[in-house]
Amino acid sequence: MLADQGPYLFVFLLLVGALAFALLPLGLAWLWARWFSPPKPGGDKNAIYECGLESKGDAWIQFKAEYYLYGIVFLIFDVETLFLLPFAVSFSHLSLGACLAMMVFLVMLAEGFVWAWQKGVLKWN
Repeated sequence: MLADQGPYLFVFLLLVGALAFALLPLGLAWLWARWFSPPKPGGDKNAIYECGLESKGDAWIQFKAEYYLYGIVFLIFDVETLFLLPFAVSFSHLSLGACLAMMVFLVMLAEGFVWAWQKGVLKWN
């Protein structure tokens, strides 16, 4: 069998299979586009269509940092939910040390919530 050949042979074969599974459709699409799509370079083909208007001026605009803070606060409390769910499921089977570790985690999150509240991050302007 193949398992007698070495312990990493299966890993190597799976790696080759995964790469082939990912790269084969990309290669076939590239070949299809290369052989069957007509080359039509020009100004009209490279122009903006169905995407909006021609851009005018500089693309750099001022971005408010409040949006970044909203996103960070959302991620913090979203990750909190992910950590609390397994704890809530196995609450009756955990030791005292695990419960204390979760309490420390909750206190740290509550501290972050209070900080965000005091800084006014949660106010939508």
